Amino acid sequence: MVEIRLTNTRTRRKETFRPIDPQSVRLYLCGPTVYDRAHLGNARPVVVIDVLVRLLRHAYGADHVTYVRNFTDVDDKINAAALARKEAGAPGTLEDLIRERTQETIGWYHADMDALGAERPDHEPRATDYIAQMIAMIETLIAGGHAYARDGHVLFRVRSFADYGQLSGRSVDDMIAGARVEIAPFKEDPMDFVLWKPSDAELPGWDSPWGRGRPGWHIECSAMSYELLGESFDIHAGGIDLQFPHHENEIAQSCCAHPHGDFARVWLHNEMLQVEGKKMSKSLGNFFTVRDLLDQGIPGEVIRFVLLSTHYRKPMDWTAEKAREAEAVLRKWRGLVAGIDPAPSPAPAVLSALADDLNTAGAIAALHEMAGQGDAPGLLAGARMLGLLTEDLGGWIAEGPDLSALAERMTALRAEAKASKDFSAVDALKQRLLSAGVEVRMGPAGVELLPGPDFDAAKLPE
Repeated sequence: MVEIRLTNTRTRRKETFRPIDPQSVRLYLCGPTVYDRAHLGNARPVVVIDVLVRLLRHAYGADHVTYVRNFTDVDDKINAAALARKEAGAPGTLEDLIRERTQETIGWYHADMDALGAERPDHEPRATDYIAQMIAMIETLIAGGHAYARDGHVLFRVRSFADYGQLSGRSVDDMIAGARVEIAPFKEDPMDFVLWKPSDAELPGWDSPWGRGRPGWHIECSAMSYELLGESFDIHAGGIDLQFPHHENEIAQSCCAHPHGDFARVWLHNEMLQVEGKKMSKSLGNFFTVRDLLDQGIPGEVIRFVLLSTHYRKPMDWTAEKAREAEAVLRKWRGLVAGIDPAPSPAPAVLSALADDLNTAGAIAALHEMAGQGDAPGLLAGARMLGLLTEDLGGWIAEGPDLSALAERMTALRAEAKASKDFSAVDALKQRLLSAGVEVRMGPAGVELLPGPDFDAAKLPE
C-alpha cells in the first residue's frame, strides 16, 4: 500500500497518514453557504479534496472511505438575498423564498462542481436538517460550563478551552489585541462566540430552550460531522481563510462537547486564489464564478487542470494564458489516448507525487513525461487518478472549435490560386493553421480543418 504523507496544519509538519480505522477512513470538507454562485476560489478546495478522496479510495478501497461536505443553508447572507427578492415583489413568505433560494443555489453548485469533474460526496448534509443535534450539543456545552445563555443568545466560553488557538498558532490575548472582535453587552469576554441567536418573526427560526432562534455558523459543522463521522475522524479540510475563526471554534466546541474524542486528527488547508497576480475581488473587476468561466467557453476539464497545476499549499494564480496552455495540453493528451484502455494502475511516479502531500503539480509533470514517451495507457491511468481525461469531461473535445470560417477562407484562396497559379497565400494560411495545431485536409470536395492534438486556439489566424 502506498504511504500517504499530508501536511497537518495543527502540528505544522508533514506526517505519515495513519487512519483511525483503515476499514473506515473519514473526512469532512466545509462546504458552501448557499446564497449565490460558487466563485473560482470556492472550487479550489473541492477539486483538491476530490483528488485526495480518489487517492484514499485507491489506497484503502472505494467502500472504506466516507466523504462528507455540508451545505450551510441558514445564514444572514441567505436571509438578505431572500429579503431582496421579497422586496422586488417575488411571491411567497420569506421562509418560502429562503428555501427556494437555497434549493436553486444547491442545484447551481452541483452543476458547476460536476462540470469540474468533482465526484459527489457520500453525504451532503444541510444545516437545517440538523438543528435538533445542534441544540443538543449546545445543551451539553452549557452543562459542562463551556457555554452560557444571555438575552436569547448562547455563547461559547472561549477561555474554558485551554487549547484554544493551537490551530492558528495564536494566544487568546493576542487575538483580542490584533483582531476585530464584536463587543456586545451579552458577552462575558470579547472572544466568546455565538452558538445560538434569537430570530424575529420574519426570519427563519426554531424553538429552543433559549427561545426561538437559529444556530451560529460554527456549531453547524461540529454537529453535522459528529452525527455523520463520530467524535473522532481522520481529516478536516477547507480553505486557509476558514482556519480562524471557523475551524478554531469548531475544535473548541467539539472537543468540549465530546472530551473523549479527538475531533479531526489531520487538518488540511489550501491557500488562496489570485487572478492575473491580484487578489480576486469585485472592486478590482476580476471576480468571477465557475459558471462565468464555463459560459465563456472554458471547459470544466481545463479549469480543473489549472487548479491542480499549483500545489494546494501555495497561492494559485489563475491567468488566461494558463487556461490556453491547459487546453492545448489536454487536447494533445486526449489525442494520444483516443481509443485505448488505461493501464491497470496509475504509474508509481504519479502515485508517489500524490502521496507526497498531494503534489498534483508533480503528478502532472509525471504525466507530461509519459506523454513524451508515448505511454498512452499509463498517461490515461495516471490522468484519471487526477480526475482528468475521464469520459464524463471529454465532451468539449467532441464539440471542438468552429473552424468553418477559416475553411471557407482557405477554399476561396484555393480557387483564386488555381486561376492565378500563385499559391503563396494558400501556403501561408496553411502554415499558420499547421502551427496552431490544425490538421488541413484539401481534396476535390473542398477544404476540411480539424483540431489536432497540439491545437492551440490562441495561435489561430484572425
